[in-house]
Amino acid sequence: MKKRVFVKTFAALAAAAALGSAHAQTTPIKFQLDWRFEGPSALFLTPVAKGYFKDAKLDVTVDAGNGSGGTVTRVASGAYDLGFADLAALMEFHANNPDAPNKPVAIMMVYNDTPASVMALKKSGIKTPADLNGKKLGAPVFDAGRRAFPIFAKANNVSGVQWTSMDPPLRETMLMRGDVDAITGFTFTSLLNLEARGAKAEDVVILPYPQYGVKLYGNAIIATPKILKENPAAVKAFLAAIAKGAKDVIADPAASIAYVKARDGIINTELETRRLKLAIDTVINSPNARAEGFGQVNGPRLSLMASQVSDAFNTKTRVNPDAVWNASFLPSKAELDVLPKK
Repeated sequence: MKKRVFVKTFAALAAAAALGSAHAQTTPIKFQLDWRFEGPSALFLTPVAKGYFKDAKLDVTVDAGNGSGGTVTRVASGAYDLGFADLAALMEFHANNPDAPNKPVAIMMVYNDTPASVMALKKSGIKTPADLNGKKLGAPVFDAGRRAFPIFAKANNVSGVQWTSMDPPLRETMLMRGDVDAITGFTFTSLLNLEARGAKAEDVVILPYPQYGVKLYGNAIIATPKILKENPAAVKAFLAAIAKGAKDVIADPAASIAYVKARDGIINTELETRRLKLAIDTVINSPNARAEGFGQVNGPRLSLMASQVSDAFNTKTRVNPDAVWNASFLPSKAELDVLPKK
């Protein structure tokens, strides 16, 4: 009897030890998005839903955000291990906080081109950047397009613009009401928001920054130096799972929206599918992305962006491109081959 109890007890202890060992091998990672759960969130929710992170022994939590600036700050504070943020916002943080001990680093480019554009209604008469001279533009003060507008203005000789600030939900409403002549914003966000407020796509004039001389990168995955130093294997496994998920999302955007819907049940599936497809076509599978490769950057282009951000954002110190980017955690070339061939 005693022997049987001992065997059972030993087996239970062994099972508990094995379970503890399994848990010990799983690395928890907190990931912060740049914005709420929308179509492009599928890039990060797909590897969660399909178990790609789990297969890599990662326990990944994906949280919504409220702007790239906030994401950079939260990763810098250590509240999040990794995040998704506009590279210009990361550069600005570096240059304005030269003595900060834990400045995040970009480790994978996702939006190879900035999604920012100037948008106006055709009835305004605005057709080209030159038509913006002396006009009233609107955007939240932290909007990526507004922050980078001096670069757009310099490239297109635009001057005399007056800015009106508002909260994000009011941006497209104020354009529709005629309170402003044009707005800046991410194309795949503001265009669909304008349509939701009654505008027809053919009645919206879009001046995408990349098509008008602004070669800025868009959003990248950023990481706290702590996790890069303490668990490089987990970071590499995370990026490999992201690449695997991205390939699925690009191949079938409509199917991947189900994973976004699972996280936020009130989203409009049709609308977010369109938003995701727009994001893929304009900034993820763009000509620049195909030329440089998914996840990667071009050195001279990165240096040019660092210089432009330093000037446009009037930073305390100049942005050092080598300090904001680290490609050493990227997956293999084969794993990064996620973009469809033309």
